[in-house]
Amino acid sequence: MAIRETVGIDGTSIVYLADGDTGARPLVLLHGWAQSSKCWGEKVLADLAGHYRVIAVDLRGHGFSGAPEDGYDSSENWAGDVRAVLAAEGIESGAVLLGWSYGGLVIADYLDAHGTGAVDGIVLVGAITSIGRGEKGGKVGPAMRAAIPDAMSENPRTAIKALGAFGTALTGPVDGKGAQSQALFGASLSTPPRVRAALFDRAVGHDDLLRSLDIPALVLHGEEDTVVDVSAGRHAAELIPKSRTSFWEGTDHGPFVADPDRFVGDLCGFVDSLG
Repeated sequence: MAIRETVGIDGTSIVYLADGDTGARPLVLLHGWAQSSKCWGEKVLADLAGHYRVIAVDLRGHGFSGAPEDGYDSSENWAGDVRAVLAAEGIESGAVLLGWSYGGLVIADYLDAHGTGAVDGIVLVGAITSIGRGEKGGKVGPAMRAAIPDAMSENPRTAIKALGAFGTALTGPVDGKGAQSQALFGASLSTPPRVRAALFDRAVGHDDLLRSLDIPALVLHGEEDTVVDVSAGRHAAELIPKSRTSFWEGTDHGPFVADPDRFVGDLCGFVDSLG
């Protein structure tokens, strides 16, 4: 995959990976809290690049992107980051935006600010679409609640313990997935503690946006998700007029880790149906 860079509206460096046929439909992948563009795993990225023009973004504060001191509470910044990537790649139409966990909120930020002109569909994977007290689209599960606030601590012992307990929620049973589990854990630790904290230091509701969406959406969510409660996915599906759902029985927060082939199959089925 090629490594590329663009700049957000506040001057923050946004780094992303690009692969696949440039003439194929663009598929923009936005990862979750305290992760990176590598969270999807090599197999999933390679399989998707065989079908689409894959663009996997490091969100601000994560991976190789810049980590400014502030600005994480600005929906305009998050929206601007997505727009900057689309502009850098010359994408003006036909894109599909896929957001995992916090990435779903970033998609909502973008659509609220810039509309659906460049986007043919969205995919919400174990995602939140709003954040703040009482927001049904942002309801978290027991693993996330248990990790806060220790997962934001600058004390290594405290953070490692909190993030370690949180880690298996991303992979499910670790048998055969030990290396990927360690990589996800490492990405969480490498995300600066102040960024881990700042991402939760905002409140924004996007229910009205979801009700007004004029493009199809796939809501894919593990029924046993302990990070983002499955009710958040059901809430989004109920609001979005053209929603389709894929709720996975017995699956936690990382469907693409639990069953990469099924994940790619579900995703391709949706994207290819857009015409």
